[in-house]
Amino acid sequence: MKAAVVHELGGVPRYEDFPDPVPQDGEVFVRPRAVAVENVDKAIVNGTHYAAGRFVATFPMIPAFDGIGELEDGTLVSFGNLHPPYGALAELCVVDEKMTRPIPEGIDPAVLSVMSSAITAMSIKAGGELESGQTVLVQGGTGVAGRLTIAIARLLGAGRIVATGRDDDQLRELRDLGADTVINTAVPDDDLLRAYRAGMGDGYDVIADYLWGRPTTVLLRALIPDAFAFGKRTRLIQIGELAGDVVELPAASLRTSGLEIVGAATGLNAETMPQLYEQVLAWTRTGELSFDIERVPLSGIQAAWQRTDLRGKRLVVTP
Repeated sequence: MKAAVVHELGGVPRYEDFPDPVPQDGEVFVRPRAVAVENVDKAIVNGTHYAAGRFVATFPMIPAFDGIGELEDGTLVSFGNLHPPYGALAELCVVDEKMTRPIPEGIDPAVLSVMSSAITAMSIKAGGELESGQTVLVQGGTGVAGRLTIAIARLLGAGRIVATGRDDDQLRELRDLGADTVINTAVPDDDLLRAYRAGMGDGYDVIADYLWGRPTTVLLRALIPDAFAFGKRTRLIQIGELAGDVVELPAASLRTSGLEIVGAATGLNAETMPQLYEQVLAWTRTGELSFDIERVPLSGIQAAWQRTDLRGKRLVVTP
């Protein structure tokens, strides 16, 4: 079969021949139809993700661990949990039958393949406990998940939405998506500090943080109150680390600010995940939530993997 093959840590996948997978007991063949390439896939190939060890223990290997595909009887399913060195960016996969689920009818498989980004964005509800009328700050609003978070915050009834990014043209696009205020993080620390404080109004209620690193270090300073007061609850959800994996956390930013820091998986369990999925699915069906997708064939994976011009679009490979 043909597949996207990586030969070394940090390598770029190449369109090459790879041995067909062989099913074991309880496993079925799946022919991928749409596979989203996300930041986590690249981080795993680079060895920088905490779960990379399992996937890059052996080379050559095939990246991506889930997607939308077709069973031998033609049924379209979502699938995941492949056995390394096999991944989803291939013409053929083998998966545990229990790890396949029929997909909803009437929705493009490519859209379904990127829906996980919207589920991540729903962390503002599951972990952030967002309520109607509250203020949301999206750290990293110009990315795929950041843009979806802005749209979902508006659908959930946020009163104000503040979004950050590094590109003025893309920040202007975020206003069309529903952001009330935008902040360019590519400025000196003191200017960024003032921008965070000017944008918070009477306080940020929920922060969806895809950046971490230097911008969030400055943000944490901005949250320190100027005087003794009862701190307003601010729920910061740590989702990504596009700007770095470490922040400086001043004691004062926690002591009286009302700041709470939680992870992206907070509030997610077997009961809430289906509820979030059904809500995202409903918005997708009505057109209230849309997904910007850049489709490429599997044969074009080498060039597509290295693209830096997607501007908020999710790369979807169609083997």
